[in-house]
Amino acid sequence: MRVPQLAVACKDLCSSLSGLVAVDEPAQGLGIRVAYSLAWGRPVEELDAGVLRGEEERLLRELREGYSLETLRGDPVVRAYRDFYWRIGIDPTKTRPSSEALVRRALRGRWPRVNPVVDAGNIASARYMVPIGLYDAERFRPPARITLARGGELFNPIGGNPERLGEGTPIMVDAGGVVMHLYPHRDSRETMVRPETRCILILAAGVPGVEQQRLEAAVREVQRLLGLLGWQSCPETAHAP
Repeated sequence: MRVPQLAVACKDLCSSLSGLVAVDEPAQGLGIRVAYSLAWGRPVEELDAGVLRGEEERLLRELREGYSLETLRGDPVVRAYRDFYWRIGIDPTKTRPSSEALVRRALRGRWPRVNPVVDAGNIASARYMVPIGLYDAERFRPPARITLARGGELFNPIGGNPERLGEGTPIMVDAGGVVMHLYPHRDSRETMVRPETRCILILAAGVPGVEQQRLEAAVREVQRLLGLLGWQSCPETAHAP
């Protein structure tokens, strides 16, 4: 069944949070692990993006004081995601890990603004250097599963054309086989945050060399920021495997 429409139903999922996302053994073999939770509230289109501007300015100060474009590549967390990209056949100097790309944009003075919920995810992602995915929980069939593509699956990326995936690509799919995410860097428009979105799955994507505590802290940071917007969250985070 799809997640029920009412926010109270989203809240009810907190009691079964530990079974909402799974990582298959082949994906575990790559060192993939995640932390995740849920948040919900008024539709995105009704939220005031200005509430997050102070948080955004604080983040930009932190990043400019702590990094430069030259020193960023030496950060151990940045290195961990770059190493993972090489392992799965992606050149991270051409396709940046999403968290690193955000920090680079911040250091260049070009911080992106999308909508209040996505903006909250971006702030947390840059602060913890962890890729974070946000998925409309009313648009996928739980549980979500991180696995390796068999080859031929259809992926509809945000801002791109539909693609057929090659065998072995790390992906997250829902119970109906919809590809929600290419791990850990591209999301599908099928489950993207929309103006009417009222309930989301927050997922921090981990790789070897990145501590579980960092992933959990990144999820909690998204929840904290969404709380400033009036949203509620599950009191706990879960992890897989």
